[in-house]
Amino acid sequence: MKQKLWGFGDDFAIQDANGNEVFFVDGKAMSIGDKLSFQDMQGNELAFIAQKVLSFMKTYHIHRDGKLFAEITKKLSLFKDKFEVDVPGPNDYTVTGNFFDFEYQFVRQGRTVANVSKRFFSFRDTYGIDIVDGEDDITILATAVVIDLICHEKG
Repeated sequence: MKQKLWGFGDDFAIQDANGNEVFFVDGKAMSIGDKLSFQDMQGNELAFIAQKVLSFMKTYHIHRDGKLFAEITKKLSLFKDKFEVDVPGPNDYTVTGNFFDFEYQFVRQGRTVANVSKRFFSFRDTYGIDIVDGEDDITILATAVVIDLICHEKG
């Protein structure tokens, strides 16, 4: 996942292991709260990410097919931050790790299903995201984009 260098808003290109661009996340500039369109390379929207503006904890919604699909919430604890991804059924993800160093993992039903690692020596923000086969790539990738937005917030 690479943040575009000259994009207006928060734009991300997402590549596969071979370096082929497979997804694009188009940030909607000039909006109240973050709004992003998660698209395939033909411009078809696969998910829409929107920040819930009036909430105590940082919260984002992922919409798929025009319906609320998942809610991402930043949780605070005494010792470390974590994120919860509430999806339909018993498929919720807990995201924990070192967000300051951008090294974290997605856990579902007690099992690590994805690992995220930031490469610090690149000109743009670049992340390696390793997702276990059979997991929901779009939800995991969209959540990684949200975590990046929250961790790069100013102020």
